[in-house]
Amino acid sequence: MTDKKRTGLSALADAGNGDEDFSVIEAIGGPRGVIESMLPGVVFVVLFVATSNLNLTIAVSAVLAVLQVIVRLCQRQSVMGAVSGLVAVGICLIWAWKSHEARNYYMFGFLTNAIYLVLLSVSLMVRVPGLGLVVEFIRQMPTERFKAWFQDWMNDEALKRAYTIITGLWVAVFALRLIVQVPLYVTDHVAALGVTRLLMGIPFWALAIWVSYLIIATPLHRHKTARKDENEDAS
Repeated sequence: MTDKKRTGLSALADAGNGDEDFSVIEAIGGPRGVIESMLPGVVFVVLFVATSNLNLTIAVSAVLAVLQVIVRLCQRQSVMGAVSGLVAVGICLIWAWKSHEARNYYMFGFLTNAIYLVLLSVSLMVRVPGLGLVVEFIRQMPTERFKAWFQDWMNDEALKRAYTIITGLWVAVFALRLIVQVPLYVTDHVAALGVTRLLMGIPFWALAIWVSYLIIATPLHRHKTARKDENEDAS
């Protein structure tokens, strides 16, 4: 078992360690991380619907995002997640403020989902699963002998198949978000868009992480065990 729980896709890099206590909540940042990531969006949509005052909504959401970072600093906790969240929220708020349209708060999310969708789709077309590249890069950064690193997991058919499946899964997640949310954006249904964005945010992220773990845990564990045995035989 690893000493420190990693989050996001980094958690999948530990999937083959034989751990049986994989926690989806921990993988998506823990209860506090979930609250901190969702709170600015909740405040934005609720306050805008309640007041219809875009400038007030932007100001309150910005202050809240900054306070989250300040609280972590005061508690001497890691602020990387909070800072990255602050940057993302800041971009969204600036976009809405500059355009004077509340719906543009969600534009940055559309762009990032579209970029991930395209990149992962291309990786499937060239038969190099994008999630495999990410997980393996996190698991063992190829500082040298890139070809050997690449062939090591690509030549493992079971592991490559698992990476291909989860890459397709994440493509579906990003595509479904855009299919459902873009029409709400186009028709300017800000409240419905905000609620849908929240429901398809952390819950979808958690589900994708959990299913991905179930799919790659066994083949990745077998791959690690086989390589460990080979290294022991060679020594």
